[in-house]
Amino acid sequence: MGSRVAAALLRRGRDQASTLMFPRLVPSSAPAPAVPRAGPGSGGGGGGCLLPLRPGSTGAFSSASRFASFHALRSLAPKTLLGQCTRKMSTTVAALNSTVVKGTANQGLKLLVTEGPQAQMAVGIWLFGCAARVFSLVVLGGITRLTRSGLSMTDWKFTGEIPPMSDEAWLVEFEKYKQSPEYKRVNKGMSLEDFKFIYWMEYAHRMWGRALGFVFAGPFAYFIAKGYVTRHLGLRLSALFALGGAQGLIGWWMVKSGLEEPTSEYVQPTVNPYRLATHLTSAFVIYCGILWIALSVVMPDPPTGSMSWVNGASKIRKLAIPVSAVVGITAISGAFVAGNDAGHAYNSFPKMGDTWIPEDIFCMEPFIRNFFENTATVQVTFFPLMISLQICTCLHEKGAQLQKIMSS
Repeated sequence: MGSRVAAALLRRGRDQASTLMFPRLVPSSAPAPAVPRAGPGSGGGGGGCLLPLRPGSTGAFSSASRFASFHALRSLAPKTLLGQCTRKMSTTVAALNSTVVKGTANQGLKLLVTEGPQAQMAVGIWLFGCAARVFSLVVLGGITRLTRSGLSMTDWKFTGEIPPMSDEAWLVEFEKYKQSPEYKRVNKGMSLEDFKFIYWMEYAHRMWGRALGFVFAGPFAYFIAKGYVTRHLGLRLSALFALGGAQGLIGWWMVKSGLEEPTSEYVQPTVNPYRLATHLTSAFVIYCGILWIALSVVMPDPPTGSMSWVNGASKIRKLAIPVSAVVGITAISGAFVAGNDAGHAYNSFPKMGDTWIPEDIFCMEPFIRNFFENTATVQVTFFPLMISLQICTCLHEKGAQLQKIMSS
């Protein structure tokens, strides 16, 4: 009984396939080939089976037979089992296609991290975190400068030191500060509580920088041990780590200049502007370097000339380089303005005092000193935007005066 039902279903499937396929594949003038039938006794006692094709059967008939066989098997198989097999096959094909696409996309990329995308993501997150910490350190250094807290600690240790924890320890630190030129000429009569505030500001700035060294060095050693870091990336990060270690020495070299007695009794003690500019420039180099490497890790460079947008990126670079140069010069100029206390001499804008350009702009000898030590020149020379605004304002006033004269 079962073999008869199976044979009937098989015949039905073949008839449907022949009806669908032969009108398209065989010319109308040609007679349709006979479709093989499966009788009840064919295929032995195991039920209906497909009969072999007759000699001379066409390829269209072979395709129709395969289609009919699949239709018959589909009607006999349980729907749930067939659905599971179909889903598994589609999932496998999709995963294979995804793997092929990813492999093709990664061909030729200048990868800085090995061991797959997870390692690439881990290194990228670590580098972006370090860049954010450097940025916060620069901000904290600016606050320390504005609150005049940088000279509150009169000594420095490379490994750091424990802050005062008792009243006696605070008095010892306060007595050290009283011997400094800043206390004698600027903060004479300062209370112990006020001293604690500026001390904590400077202490936080120093310890935040030291903590950054551990945040950088620990994961860096781990990634090297795991084999994530390529040789090229390792050399870059090692150079930045060395520069970060030297940054502490540069900072103390800067602070030490402010603890020396000024050359004149009318001059307030301040750090050397050259050392301040070196300290700030070094911080900018570390920040930009870490950020650049982080972007290179998460977005590897394509092979040269392999993608069309590389040409577009070169056009953007032509504009980005001069803009970055202007921004960098303007930022570094802040160190010379702060180191020379130029804001105390000229703190108005757009005019500098009552004139556009001060008369003492080039009064120092040798001439080159004016660009770094003259309180008037450092504001005029190193602020391109300010100069542009001053020129535009001056031309506007001259134009208004000329128009007024012509109208009268």
